[in-house]
Amino acid sequence: MAGKRKQHTPAFKAQVALAALRGDRTVNELASHFGVHPTLIHGWKKQLLAGAEQIFRNGSQATATDAEAHKAELFEQIGRLKMELEWLKKKSPPSAEQRRPLLECDHPHLT
Repeated sequence: MAGKRKQHTPAFKAQVALAALRGDRTVNELASHFGVHPTLIHGWKKQLLAGAEQIFRNGSQATATDAEAHKAELFEQIGRLKMELEWLKKKSPPSAEQRRPLLECDHPHLT
């Protein structure tokens, strides 16, 4: 009966592919060290080389889009906080300093 296939994480694949690109060890040595088949290492190395171009092509666009999304989220939060502050100002009872000018100083019932 066949066992379940191993699912390797992208971080693991990147680590193995980068080790293969360094070239300080052979693919067979890497395969025995990481416990994977040499064919997988060759495939991951090819994927890394093919995907590196994409990273550098869209790298600046991705950071710009990420910055814009973060900026929009911050503006949304500022707007929400301003609305809450206005609502609290409207609903809070007036302070003693605001009521003081409304009082008559010579009123007989006030001390």
